Amino acid sequence: MNEAGSARGESPVGLRRVVALREGEGAAVAWAFVYLFALIGSFYVLRPIREEMGIRGGVNQLQWLFTGTFAVMLAAIPAYSALVARVPRSRAVPVVYAVFAACLLAFSVVFRADLWRVEAARAFFVWMSVYNLFVVAVFWSLMADLFTSEQGKRLFGLVAGGGSAGALAGSAVTGSLVGVAGIANLVLAALGLLALAAFCSRRLSAWARREGRGVAVGAGREDPLGGSPWSGFTTVVRSPYLLGTAALMFLFTLGSTFLYFQQARIVAAAIPESARRTALFAAVDFAVNVGALGLQSLATGRIAMAFGLLPALSVVPILTTGGFVSLAIAPTLVTIAVVICLRRIAEYALQRPARDVLFTVVSRDEKYKAKGFIDTVVYRGGDALSGWLFTLLTGLGLSTRELSLSAVPVAALSLGVGVWLARQHAARERTAERAAAEHAAVEVVS
Repeated sequence: MNEAGSARGESPVGLRRVVALREGEGAAVAWAFVYLFALIGSFYVLRPIREEMGIRGGVNQLQWLFTGTFAVMLAAIPAYSALVARVPRSRAVPVVYAVFAACLLAFSVVFRADLWRVEAARAFFVWMSVYNLFVVAVFWSLMADLFTSEQGKRLFGLVAGGGSAGALAGSAVTGSLVGVAGIANLVLAALGLLALAAFCSRRLSAWARREGRGVAVGAGREDPLGGSPWSGFTTVVRSPYLLGTAALMFLFTLGSTFLYFQQARIVAAAIPESARRTALFAAVDFAVNVGALGLQSLATGRIAMAFGLLPALSVVPILTTGGFVSLAIAPTLVTIAVVICLRRIAEYALQRPARDVLFTVVSRDEKYKAKGFIDTVVYRGGDALSGWLFTLLTGLGLSTRELSLSAVPVAALSLGVGVWLARQHAARERTAERAAAEHAAVEVVS
């Protein structure tokens, strides 16, 4: 690439051919890639610790931890909506990350002093379950704001590859250093990565202002969104399209939580040592992200451009169905590890980028408030409900086989919702393209 091309944020021709980049997109995609690398890297440094804290806090108490997470989300989302209603996006996003960074610093102190072991374990589990959804939801709201639907289909898989690369780095760090550095120092490492993510968000906001991308401008400055703290909820319930997106998320969480509870019970029974369990969780994370990174970087965008969102929204429900059937037949450590690996690879490489592309054809207010509500409250609400449902079914005496088979209809229903959403997105995309063409024709005439 020559110096002029570099200054414009362009990419080498060979790279553009491999990853479907076009001229002028390189700088924004690079910042987004590093941004998500740092964000997911920080989470994956902490993820194995969270899984261990869930077991340390009591496997039989997981449903309470999921309920506590949902309650915290119900309080956090109105606060976030109020923030973006009053503060421009370029300032609101760093504020969110600063709050989470302060919490990380506090947990590092608590873990270093070895205070309130059970209580701290439970608090960290709940906090992490809020953190991982909240910071990523903020990121993808920003991406849906900056890129068009066509760009999203081409580029979101590549951008998501930054997350998989960060996950590889984060899980490798924890898996190799947890016995040497200790939990408190790993929390500080995650804090450093979160600070890098906040810096990247500011660079992307600066790029957006220069390019006039995704900004509501008043008197030469970016304006806040306005509205009430509850507008995320009200926006969702008024739109069948957003309700369908919320239903897809809710059904996904039902399957995920059933698998999570199965994992916790099988791992706790098979591996009694805390350090070995943490290392196993890190190894699973590493395997998932090796597979996801290759798909995201090379295949996701091309699949979406060639076939639309339908394949990407269908693979996870199909794999989930097969996974629960496999667990019903052989509920072993190997089975649960393989099922979770395959399902998460498909989720990270295909379904998650496709879900985020769904928001490129909605209004700016919906991209931040409705998406934030769906990605956090709906997600954790599904966790809480399915956690209690799993506990109820277990209390009624259902076996592992029966518990697994009971989740199969959920996967089938999510497949139907995904097909409907893919068709609705395509229709909205065509409508937007016609409107843009008509607008361009009017400008030419005038």
